Amino acid sequence: MERPLGGSRGSEAMRRQRDAFTRRQFVGAAAGTGLVGLAGCLDNLDELDSDEQQFPSEKIEMVCPWSAGGGTDRTGRKLAELGKERLETSLFVTNQTGGSGSVGFNAIANADPDGHTLGITTVEICTISHLDIAGVGPDDLAPVLQYNFDPAALTVPQDAPYGSLDEFVDYAKDNPNEINVSNSGTGAIWHLSAAGFAREAGIEVEHVGYDGGSPATKAVVNGEVDATAASAAEVASQVTDGPLTVLGVMGDDRVDIFPEVPTFKELGYDFEMGAWRGLTVPKDTPQERIEALHGAFKSVYDSDDFRSFMEENGFGLVYRNTKEFGEFMDAEFDRFGKIVDQLDLSA
Repeated sequence: MERPLGGSRGSEAMRRQRDAFTRRQFVGAAAGTGLVGLAGCLDNLDELDSDEQQFPSEKIEMVCPWSAGGGTDRTGRKLAELGKERLETSLFVTNQTGGSGSVGFNAIANADPDGHTLGITTVEICTISHLDIAGVGPDDLAPVLQYNFDPAALTVPQDAPYGSLDEFVDYAKDNPNEINVSNSGTGAIWHLSAAGFAREAGIEVEHVGYDGGSPATKAVVNGEVDATAASAAEVASQVTDGPLTVLGVMGDDRVDIFPEVPTFKELGYDFEMGAWRGLTVPKDTPQERIEALHGAFKSVYDSDDFRSFMEENGFGLVYRNTKEFGEFMDAEFDRFGKIVDQLDLSA
């Protein structure tokens, strides 16, 4: 009685028999239908299959367009930490900052489209071309997935002369352009949030750009500015343990990290705006590799480890798949084009 093949040697023998049988079928069919060229192309199949099986074949770089310590950097590094287990390769984050995110976005768009460069992409990809800061936009990237949404939070020192949103507005009306509001860069979402609200409330404030949410928050702590517009997560440590307080959040709902802080709508201001984050790749990246990356990071998104990290640090969880994220970015691009025109912010 013949013994069955077993172990790695047996598996290899069975694979070779299967492949040989498949090859004979393929060549026979090609010859029977007169497709001589088709049979000749068969020699390339093993090489193509091997290339796909090897992905990823090297370390994966995750480009963060914002500075270390900010919300985009922190969530990106958590994705990299957990993603290596799913992709079985090392992932490392590089902070390529400047130009309201455009330096990083261009680095993503201009990278080799082989799946080994990912972008931790933010809402600014939909704003900076409208602001004439740079020409890069959603069409230069391919979506992988969205994993986050955070409403803007207006944060001030605890000893500020205004302890509520109404008092902030009244003070600004009485003292035009006296309040300096920091943000994560000219044209960045927190700038648009503060500028949009100022227009809605009929007040005039000065906007001061920094290279990310973390330095913008530190500027309030250090007394360089009077307020900041940033996510709740980005100011959390300085609010919980430090000298800052949040006057309100610009979302439909209160944020879990500060359940006692009201929304602007609750306070009588019908205004909402916020940031989102997702993963993208260069636009010509093969679809098979995009699907592989999506599968890996959807698994990360669903994991208890990632969800706990996001919730404990105040980052909102919102998921959109590849198709949905692409459609969402297109809609956001159109939306912010109208907002920039209304605010007359373009150069």
